[in-house]
Amino acid sequence: MKRLHYPIGVMLVCVRWYAAYPLSLRQIEEMMAERGVPVDHATIHRWSIKMMPALAAVFRQRKRPVGSSWRMGKTHIKISGEWKYLYRAVDRVGHTIDFLVRAKRDLAAARCFFERAIDLYGVPEKITIDKSGANTAAIVRMRADSGADIETMHMIKKGQLEFVKDGTSSAADKFYSLAF
Repeated sequence: MKRLHYPIGVMLVCVRWYAAYPLSLRQIEEMMAERGVPVDHATIHRWSIKMMPALAAVFRQRKRPVGSSWRMGKTHIKISGEWKYLYRAVDRVGHTIDFLVRAKRDLAAARCFFERAIDLYGVPEKITIDKSGANTAAIVRMRADSGADIETMHMIKKGQLEFVKDGTSSAADKFYSLAF
């Protein structure tokens, strides 16, 4: 393991300030110097690049469950002087389900967002979207590509599968029986 030149607390403060407030790396460098901690803005940037994905992964593991009704939208925001598209989904009570920042607003971006959110939190019962053609196309393509897997499982849970074994088998057993 590499030797840390700064205490982890200093590193976390810098990364948090960069993520939480509209501060430049040079402003954070100046603020730390005022506190007697000389740190270069490039070092703060490296810390952010290394630490934020790890912190986000830990957050996702500890995140509370989300609702089954999602509202998805996108907007354009300026990041480092460039316009980007922010895709975001919230549940019924307004808790953020997931977000994704992309340079383009297209089918690939919308599909990537939906697939990642579904991979993380499962298939929602309901998705409300704007009238964007990309969002609609992404959902239609995902349904077509899935081969209606979701609906198959719903029908099994509803008892619509003829099953020759005893009636106490679980939905999982019934699902697995389709392969044999």
